[in-house]
Amino acid sequence: MGEAKIFLMFLIMVFLKGAVSEVHTVGDELEWNTGANFGSWSRKYNFSVGDTLVFKYLKGQHNVYEVIEATYRSCNGSTGVLATYESGNDQIELNQAKKYWFICNIAGHCLGGMRFFIDVKEANSTNIKPTTPQSEPIPPPPPANSCAAIYVFDGWSFWVSLVAFGVLLQLQD
Repeated sequence: MGEAKIFLMFLIMVFLKGAVSEVHTVGDELEWNTGANFGSWSRKYNFSVGDTLVFKYLKGQHNVYEVIEATYRSCNGSTGVLATYESGNDQIELNQAKKYWFICNIAGHCLGGMRFFIDVKEANSTNIKPTTPQSEPIPPPPPANSCAAIYVFDGWSFWVSLVAFGVLLQLQD
């Protein structure tokens, strides 16, 4: 009976591992502003499909452009723009395993450091940070403080947990 409980708990943990998505506030406490080190910020986290990036900034003072790599490198937002966000509280769900590039297209901001890229992995893959840092095309400003990520559970994981809890209760009888 005890082995069945342990096996069931193992299965629950395996299922829930893929059900957890993270919400990342870009720049942590500094948010999406000049002076934050976004290259350093992006290297602190593992990004998986289903995670959400939140860009917080004063509307009109900044914006967020999702761009192709060439636009990211040139900081020229006149071409290669995949999406534009200007609300001041933009939430972008990372729905594909791929590289994403982001810039602020306000004059001088991208070249001043308001840009970063991330490599998003499949939600069920092992996503371990490398011990050597990625090369950064621009010198970073001083490092920002970190902030704990918020965990968000997909709707189905609640029901999986509820069923597993019910099964555990039945096994105790």
